Amino acid sequence: MTTAAAAEDKVLRLMAEKYPTKEIVYEKIIYLKSQLILPKGTEHFMSDLHGAYDSFFHILNNCSGVIKEKVDYCFETRMTVEERAEFCTLIYYPREKMEQLTAEGKTSALWYQQNLANLLELTKLMSWKFPASKMRNYIPKRYESVIVELLSTRPEHDEAQLSYYRQLIETIVEIGGGADYIEAFSTLVKRLSVERIHIVGDFYDRGDRPDGILDLLMEHPSVDIQWGNHDVLWMGAALGSEVCIAAVIRNSLRYRNTDVLERGYGISLRPLTTFASRIYPDENPIKAAERAVTMMMFKLEGALIRRNPDFQMEDRLLLDKIDFDLSCVTLGSGRRVELESAYFPTIDDPADCWALTEDEENIIADLRSYFLESKALQRHVDYLYERGSIYTCYNGNLLFHACVPMEESGEFRTITYKGQAYRGRAWMDFCEEKAREGWNEHTQEGLDFMYFLWCGYNSPVSGRSFTTFERSFISDESTWKEPSDPYFRLVNDEAVCEKILEEFGLDPKRGHIINGHVPVKVQKGESPLRGSGRALIIDGGFAAPFRAKTGISGYTLIYNSRGLRLLQHQRVASVRDALRENRDIESVSQTVELQARHSLVRDTDRGAAIESKIADLHALLRAYQTGHIKPQ
Repeated sequence: MTTAAAAEDKVLRLMAEKYPTKEIVYEKIIYLKSQLILPKGTEHFMSDLHGAYDSFFHILNNCSGVIKEKVDYCFETRMTVEERAEFCTLIYYPREKMEQLTAEGKTSALWYQQNLANLLELTKLMSWKFPASKMRNYIPKRYESVIVELLSTRPEHDEAQLSYYRQLIETIVEIGGGADYIEAFSTLVKRLSVERIHIVGDFYDRGDRPDGILDLLMEHPSVDIQWGNHDVLWMGAALGSEVCIAAVIRNSLRYRNTDVLERGYGISLRPLTTFASRIYPDENPIKAAERAVTMMMFKLEGALIRRNPDFQMEDRLLLDKIDFDLSCVTLGSGRRVELESAYFPTIDDPADCWALTEDEENIIADLRSYFLESKALQRHVDYLYERGSIYTCYNGNLLFHACVPMEESGEFRTITYKGQAYRGRAWMDFCEEKAREGWNEHTQEGLDFMYFLWCGYNSPVSGRSFTTFERSFISDESTWKEPSDPYFRLVNDEAVCEKILEEFGLDPKRGHIINGHVPVKVQKGESPLRGSGRALIIDGGFAAPFRAKTGISGYTLIYNSRGLRLLQHQRVASVRDALRENRDIESVSQTVELQARHSLVRDTDRGAAIESKIADLHALLRAYQTGHIKPQ
């Protein structure tokens, strides 16, 4: 027996342990083959959530308008506009809406029965594209047997079935289970509406509840994440990188969203604020803390850059370029610029400007212990690593947060690290390997790499050179410009987009690049579609601070069996408005790509995996039929 034949025989015998009889193989082949002709599931893409919990919560609950579309389709001739709006709100916020209606005296046994019947009808409509086994995975487990029984009823076909169906619903309400089953059906409807959620980076900073967003996502059965630069900064901080910790705290103070640190993750800033108030007594306490931790960050950053020359960040070494007598600094370009102030109370010796003072060392050590000991933060970062990556190829599309580093010529930039040259996909793969080294092995190099990913010019999740020093200490705004990777301009070129798709093994004529990172200034006429539609930039400003720049409240990209559709959210209703006025999200829909036929499961990555598994099962069946392997 050849080596290849021996390997194949080993695989077949391992499969025989899982499928020990011909009948079991028959069953599995029939089941898998039938799945291939079902419509592909609906995918939702969002990016740059930046802690905007309220917006994300509503969009997640209404599935970016998909539920409303299904409700309108199912009940348009039997419910008024107002009734459909209230029914949608019940699905989005079942517990809260039922409490409101009960307080208003609007609920009754008949009300519960009718809404259960409506939810059952809607669920049946939405379940036709799912095999029974997958449906069971989506049904809340505590209610599974009764919901499965309800879904199997056919009251429209038979008088006995009608009586049985009515008795099931009436009994649920009689025993006081109406509210619980309405909530369970609402959860099921949401899971059927969106089969896969893609978050193309940046949960953290700006908004105050990234922790709440992650808690919500962790309840969804199918999610993938492409890390953004703000994400990797927090990931590095959670792993114990001192410079990442300083940068996270600086951002939180600067964006005035310290609640996520103190209430969300139990990280106390008191030692820092006490120290800062002592050395900057004339400053607002928050501003003083920001200034104090900024200096710690620059000192720690300097040490990191000097021990990692391959990061190519030497232009950020500016503390040692300060002329304290003349109150100016020499920038990397050689230009001398006046500082707003030469008051640096934590630099004891200009000749040793990178050294932390004893107080600073103690504060950083305390903060590091808080980050490492926060169970909530560690749980969220573990989830980001388990579900996340630098990039994802999924159903023919390429997802990454920021860029593939490129030259102005349109060629992939060659980046040398430790004597090894990388470019294109190989560089992206290497960056992920180093990010995971920080998580798995906690090496200093791995931790340092997380900071490089946050703000390095060659970082695929950043793609620009930060000018944090200039923005902190220099009033001349001409020094604030941050050079960005040519990718952000080249992505407008269809040929470049096709080249990138080919680099990642995808069809350049059918695939799409999906990015976030750069807010689309809709109010200035910018379009999220780039490169003749081969690339889509879906950072539309979920977080309130970005809305003045974009003019909208975010994007959701929807990819279903008919094609790609982009939703531009004009206004996202608050939970209070949704409950009080049954107000929903206001969105404008734009068809990006309409397919000539419905995409089926066989057209997806999952379909390819099923086809491969069917081939293996046929090989096992032949082995049983020829007697090569004896079935049980």
